[in-house]
Amino acid sequence: MQLVVVESPAKAKTIEKYLGPGYKVLASYGHIRDLPPKDGSVDPDNGFAMLWDNYPDKAKQLKAIADEAKKADTLILATDPDREGEAISWHVQEVLAKKKVLPQKVERVTFNAITKDAVTQAMAHPRALDEDLIDAYRARRALDYLVGFTLSPVLWRKLPGAKSAGRVQSVALRLIVEREREIEAFRAQEYWSVTAKCEHKGQGFDARLVRYQGEKLDKMALGMEGDAEVARSAVEAANFSVDSVETKPVTRTPQPPFTTSTLQQEAARKLGFSASHTMRVAQNLYEDGAITYMRTDGVQMDHSAISAARGAIANRYDAGYLPDKPRVYQTKAKNAQEAHEAIRPTDFGRDKAGSGDHAKLYDLIYKRALASQMASARMERTTIDLLDGTGQMGLRATGQVMKFPGFLALYEEGIDDKDDENGALLPAMDKGDVPAKKAVEKIQHFTQPPPRFSEASLVKRLEELGIGRPSTYASIIQVLKDRTYVRIEKNRFFAEESGRLLTAFLERFFDRYVAYDFTAGLEDQLDEISGGDAQWQAVLTDFWRDFKPKTAEVMEQKPSEITAELDLFLAPYLFPEREDGTDPRICPKCSTGKLALRGGRFGAFVACSNYPECKFTRKFGQPGGSDGMTSDGPEILGAHPETGLEISRKSGRFGPYVEMGEGKEAVRSSIPKDILAEDFGIDWAVKLLSLPRTVGMHPESGEPVTASIGRYGPYLAHQGKYARLQSTAEVFETGMNAAVVKLAEAANGAGRARGGASREPLKILGAHPRTEAEIKLMDGRYGAYVTDGTTNATLPKTVAPDQLTLEEAAQLIDERAAKGPAKGKAKRKAPAKKAAPKKKAAKK
Repeated sequence: MQLVVVESPAKAKTIEKYLGPGYKVLASYGHIRDLPPKDGSVDPDNGFAMLWDNYPDKAKQLKAIADEAKKADTLILATDPDREGEAISWHVQEVLAKKKVLPQKVERVTFNAITKDAVTQAMAHPRALDEDLIDAYRARRALDYLVGFTLSPVLWRKLPGAKSAGRVQSVALRLIVEREREIEAFRAQEYWSVTAKCEHKGQGFDARLVRYQGEKLDKMALGMEGDAEVARSAVEAANFSVDSVETKPVTRTPQPPFTTSTLQQEAARKLGFSASHTMRVAQNLYEDGAITYMRTDGVQMDHSAISAARGAIANRYDAGYLPDKPRVYQTKAKNAQEAHEAIRPTDFGRDKAGSGDHAKLYDLIYKRALASQMASARMERTTIDLLDGTGQMGLRATGQVMKFPGFLALYEEGIDDKDDENGALLPAMDKGDVPAKKAVEKIQHFTQPPPRFSEASLVKRLEELGIGRPSTYASIIQVLKDRTYVRIEKNRFFAEESGRLLTAFLERFFDRYVAYDFTAGLEDQLDEISGGDAQWQAVLTDFWRDFKPKTAEVMEQKPSEITAELDLFLAPYLFPEREDGTDPRICPKCSTGKLALRGGRFGAFVACSNYPECKFTRKFGQPGGSDGMTSDGPEILGAHPETGLEISRKSGRFGPYVEMGEGKEAVRSSIPKDILAEDFGIDWAVKLLSLPRTVGMHPESGEPVTASIGRYGPYLAHQGKYARLQSTAEVFETGMNAAVVKLAEAANGAGRARGGASREPLKILGAHPRTEAEIKLMDGRYGAYVTDGTTNATLPKTVAPDQLTLEEAAQLIDERAAKGPAKGKAKRKAPAKKAAPKKKAAKK
């Protein structure tokens, strides 16, 4: 018997079906052990020796693997084809060897797709474990451990409120914080443009002023409305004729198929998926055999896949959409060993897979891969220049005409931040033509600050800088969210106070280790290890030689010294120069004390030097502003329209809140996080203070239904039962019909019996098309399943329950029935009772 070990049970189930008898396939359920989170797990003084602990929750899986290994002739390690997959295989081998149950023969196989051909081909060509990849894994894991467990204690003692720092996550955080600083430092500039509304042969078009007073007009040249009005009047009074018509052919070639990072970027742009959600869905599609492996730097496709894609294009479009030669893309990955095939469908004849988010992501992957082998798009870009009689003023109109869509007929890549100046369709004109001038407008503009990072643009920037690797981006972003160093609003990253303070601390005391070039260089060294060009312990030694003394040096400084250094470092942000030239550090309350950064139990804040006589304080993340008068004191919002009482906005230990009245009679309400600061005013304050809101009387009970905000967020309440709402806005917008439905859904969800027989179905799909038995969609302990009363079939991860069709359900039931009844656990035989001892005969 041959034992095959993979990561996931879904993968194990599929592969065992492909391999047939003679093979036993078990899942490790991911990594089985890791460095324990305590000091000494990595020993730099002993060649960076590592102590590994098995995960307690993997004991069951490890026992099953060990039991089967005792009976196996061969162990086949078939985990994913990347560094993490190699590491899991190595861990399994090490654990089995330690238990002394490792089979004599150990093989490693990898496949890029979970299809029968790919799996059988891989089994025919086994190899040994890749020691270079394992070394690279150990080096990366040791680095991350040493940074975290050496730097974090420094943060806890010297920077109150900081939770942790990481080798790569801190650099990603720095990108977000620096963008925030750029936005704050940005000062908008006013400028104007002049546009003529023209018409020729019945077709209108716009032409903008590009030449004025004999000079080329710079974008910022018309800086004031008066200048723009003079230019507008001049254009209105002048007569223009066509001076030149220039037409240029433009060709656009398709993008290569997805890599991990480009998939994350495009799924964020087009589908609104987070990086972590994209990877979860892609993992399910891979395990279902729908796509190739989804952690890759490579952009190339297998020759057979290219042929299949070209065949699909020929079937779908006419011959013009198929280029004469296949397109070949070159990977930009620095390490060829980790540059696998691009992400693509395993079958180009299958244009749909799964449902819900799985179907959306598959559609994206399918179209991108197919479009990569299609013909280029051909356009015609036209530029028309018009001059007045003196030649001192010129207008320009631009337009673009699609001549042949090519790959754009199927797929067009999204753009993070559009700045599209492609013109519309222009009328046919020749030199000397005089189009009619219908109107002339002057338009006011303001320069815009750089946009905040979205998940897509952050991943793109990290990749450009060479920081992290595609398989790590999702976890990097998730850590920043979990640590609350950042928040996301309208799909953009905003740096929180704790994130800004941590970044300032690291820039001031550990500048080298959050430098972009240093981090990218370290990534290159890790890639050199995996390529066999560097020794992993030597790389760690070089890093540790400088890092350890630096942390010891900072640890020796007093917290007050650290705060004083940060006060100076952050002075431009905390105490910006005032327009009147006065000292921005002068306390606005006592006028004699000086403001400075202080550290407290709940983080950093700004306070007056005259404390305790003057108790003025200001939040760390609340800049002084041009007048320096901003503080966290009460902000008067206005008077309540009914009571006339004053309403103020305040800041407390648990965040901002509003208050109406004074003393024991005061009414307060927290300000929910989903209300943006710029949108909050007296109207919102009045609404919040009015809670709970009575939606109306329930049509069945006649009892009131109320909406309010509690400890766990917005909710509906009726007769002691509750239903969650998704946002603060819903508290004030939900009507009675919607409230009744939500309460009923919540009651059904909470009240389902545990026993399958008495549980209500989620949906009755209809009669089985072959057996005519009624098929129901049910919610079970381990997820959704379908049943015809005799056979239960679990829904695959790639199928959304709310989009399941009757035919799909019937197919699942038929497939499950064909496998026969599930094997039950053998009943343990009751131990035989010992015979009662015979009584001795009584003595006569």
